[in-house]
Amino acid sequence: QVQLVESGGGLVQPGGSLRLSCAASGSIFSINAMGWYRQAPGKQRELVARIISGDSTIYADSVKGRFTISRDNAKNTVYLQMNSLKPEDTAVYRCNADVAAYRGSSPYGYWGQGTQVTVSS
Repeated sequence: QVQLVESGGGLVQPGGSLRLSCAASGSIFSINAMGWYRQAPGKQRELVARIISGDSTIYADSVKGRFTISRDNAKNTVYLQMNSLKPEDTAVYRCNADVAAYRGSSPYGYWGQGTQVTVSS
């Protein structure tokens, strides 16, 4: 089993910044990709940013230039630096990781419990 533990959410004013962290632990041989998704009330879950082994990144158009995803492979941790936050960024942010438990196994997607980000004055 793999556990993903997120931290760093909270309440911030428009224009402010937050940094989310997600640490993976448990039966991990390798992590192919890690990412952040968000879901606002009444809306579907959407991809925010994703980072693949080799540090290739993908961003939602709505966050390009404001958010930066990075990872520390030694710590099995992914970060999301969020700058210039807007009220429309308010959502529950969840971490996702594609984890291979042992050599030769297929990656399996795991999810964190989610952390609330609220952007409001």
